[in-house]
Amino acid sequence: MQIEGKNAVFELLNSNLTIEKISVLDKTADAKLREIVGQARERGIKVEFVPKTNLDKNSQTGHHQGVIAIATEFVYADLEEVVNKNKNGNLFFIILDNVMDPHNLGSVLRVADCAGVTAVIIPKNRSAVVNETVIRTSAGATAFVPVCKVTNLASAIKYLKENGVWVYAADMNGKDMGEVNLKGNVAIVIGNEGSGVSDLVRKESDEVISIPMFGKINSLNASVSAGILAYEVVRQNKK
Repeated sequence: MQIEGKNAVFELLNSNLTIEKISVLDKTADAKLREIVGQARERGIKVEFVPKTNLDKNSQTGHHQGVIAIATEFVYADLEEVVNKNKNGNLFFIILDNVMDPHNLGSVLRVADCAGVTAVIIPKNRSAVVNETVIRTSAGATAFVPVCKVTNLASAIKYLKENGVWVYAADMNGKDMGEVNLKGNVAIVIGNEGSGVSDLVRKESDEVISIPMFGKINSLNASVSAGILAYEVVRQNKK
């Protein structure tokens, strides 16, 4: 897995992933890059200094910012382990149903970290996976937010409900989010921009909720919807 950019590589250093090597712009005076080099050396990670032409040639994004890291593949969390580990506090999940855009997944993970979400749940099939684009878009949140990849979302929802989690599916035809009690153990299901939450997942959910809309367009992208709903949960639980 190749990770590019100062913030993404810096957060990678604070994750539990194995970093094989870090390539840094030769003779750089950038403070952030020097900090990355210092932390990498403290951890015994191989650091190589290369010219900009080398970084430009190896960059997959065109936005390496003077640093490229090679790491092991992302390690997904086990849902049961996450639930058991966090049972003493409020459980808070974001479930993504058929969200295929890695930029959306990365943005959702960034929201999840900021909002104190316990974990993000994605299906094994028909979903974006955690890759370099997701890690970069998340601004490093993949190092802190567990991502659980499950075989079947409906079964995962049943498991959450058995463990005292109330599951809400987001849909434009649902009840206004401000009129719903979102306190306690909560999971919010966000669907694909085009098709929304699937019928089976909606059926397994406890209730359907919506974000108030006042314009001509009646939908938001997945990460924006996740952000609004996540912070409604935060707002209600702070009362």
